[in-house]
Amino acid sequence: MRLADAVMDSLGVLESRVLTEVRKHGETNVAGVCRSLGDAFAYTTVMTTLDRLYKKGLLSREKDGRAYIYSVKYSAEEMERGLTQDAISRLMDTGTGGVEPLLACIVDSVSERDRELLDELERLIKEKRQELETEDR
Repeated sequence: MRLADAVMDSLGVLESRVLTEVRKHGETNVAGVCRSLGDAFAYTTVMTTLDRLYKKGLLSREKDGRAYIYSVKYSAEEMERGLTQDAISRLMDTGTGGVEPLLACIVDSVSERDRELLDELERLIKEKRQELETEDR
C-alpha cells in the first residue's frame, strides 16, 4: 500500500468522498461539493467536513465573499513524497544504530526491484552532491 493511500484510508468515509470531489473540481465551494454528492448530506455537514480537511492540512481555502473556495493542497504524488520524507527523517533521527542500516536497507530494497532504480539512485546522489557543493561556495 502506498503512503498516500494510507492517509486516505485514515480519513472518514465522508472526508474521503469530499476530498475526492474537491480533487475532481480543482476548486469548489460547499454548495459545489453538496451538488456533487447528490445533496445526500446537509450543507452544514459538508461545510464541517471541508473545514476539518482544511485543518488537517489537506485542503487550501480562500475567502470569496462570505464563503470559502477550497482546493487540494497536495497532489497524490506530493503527498506520497512528503510522507516518505517525513518517515525517513524520523527513522534517521531516532535510529540508535546510526543511519547506515537505514541506508543499506534502502539500497537493498531498490536493488532487489530493479538495477535501473539503483542507477537512478546513484544519479540522484551525484546530483544532490553537486547541488550541495554549489551552495557551499
